[in-house]
Amino acid sequence: MKTVEIFTDGACSGNPGPGGWAALLRYQGYEKTLSGSSPWTTNNQMELTAVVEALKALKEPCHVVLYTDSQYLQKGMTQWIHKWKQNGWKTSTKEPVKNRELWEALDRLVQKHRVEWHWIAGHAGHRENEICDALARAAIPKNPVMKRG
Repeated sequence: MKTVEIFTDGACSGNPGPGGWAALLRYQGYEKTLSGSSPWTTNNQMELTAVVEALKALKEPCHVVLYTDSQYLQKGMTQWIHKWKQNGWKTSTKEPVKNRELWEALDRLVQKHRVEWHWIAGHAGHRENEICDALARAAIPKNPVMKRG
């Protein structure tokens, strides 16, 4: 099984507002970056989307070593998701899980791979995280169509 390192980040202007996401994938020293945007989103949705899109880019099952600066994402996948599923996608306070569709998509994708989840501090000089942060911020739409309410 191939080992792939993945670094991800999400950014949002306004939260909610226009947002961007980015991922850096590394395999045997080769790096590939991905990025995208949404005109109306949250930072957590962009963090989740970055991982979903990175895992979709893998062509075969892999051992994935994933680094994120999002504790929401890391804890969601390592601590909370199993209970959410047992509780019918409700939190411990019986509230519906936010971003359920993205969590479900991510849960389906991780079943294909062996994923190690690592949290790293954001804006702390980690080269790959800084690259993803810059790409995610650059992807934020500059003139988004604002959602009306």
